[in-house]
Amino acid sequence: MEKGERLAKRIARAGLCSRRDAELWIAAGRVAVNGKAVTTPAFNVTANDKVVVDGRPLAENAPTRLWLYHKPWGLVTTHKDPEDRPTVFAALPKDLPRVISVGRLDLNSEGLLLLTNDGALARRLELPATGWIRRYRVRVYGDITPAMLAEMKQGVTTGGIHYGSAEVRLDSTKGDNSWLTVALTEGKNREIRNIFEHFGCKVSRLLRLSYGPFQLGGLKRGEVKEVPSKVISALCLVPCI
Repeated sequence: MEKGERLAKRIARAGLCSRRDAELWIAAGRVAVNGKAVTTPAFNVTANDKVVVDGRPLAENAPTRLWLYHKPWGLVTTHKDPEDRPTVFAALPKDLPRVISVGRLDLNSEGLLLLTNDGALARRLELPATGWIRRYRVRVYGDITPAMLAEMKQGVTTGGIHYGSAEVRLDSTKGDNSWLTVALTEGKNREIRNIFEHFGCKVSRLLRLSYGPFQLGGLKRGEVKEVPSKVISALCLVPCI
């Protein structure tokens, strides 16, 4: 008998949302399989099962696609913002299919953001276990000391949250402002800002330069560039999901 795959994974692979969000949709009663409502994520489906989400049949899994996007400052990385602020997804070209982001960049951050039509892939690439380094160019107001940088490399606990090792290089200083390059693998919410605030410093600009093997390079603000399918295959992103 065919074992199939988890229902939440099927929904995520169809590009509707992340696997985590799909589990919440299922628990909320928004999903039916073969005409019957399913409310537990611990449910497997096969290729022959008919899945319906919010009354609409789930589309066949599209080939996994991945894009690089240069997120401008002032956009929220969400599909719908309760404060009605401009969002990344409303700013994307209209010819893009529905996509979700791999992680987020906050309102005041800019730079490289990965987008995909495959929720399961997004979830996998967000996990620290992937080991991909996120590299940032950061402008900081405050006194930067060697002891501070050494402590960041060991990991910092602040506000009840532990942040793992961050490799920080001081590039230049002019007055009270410094430019630094920061490399980390976790990418927790506001991680870099919170770490520097712990030392009494304030981040005034944050630009993501790279995410794993993908580079911002010469991508202009607001520009989107698709990653060739052969690159996705070479990195084993599809078979390993």
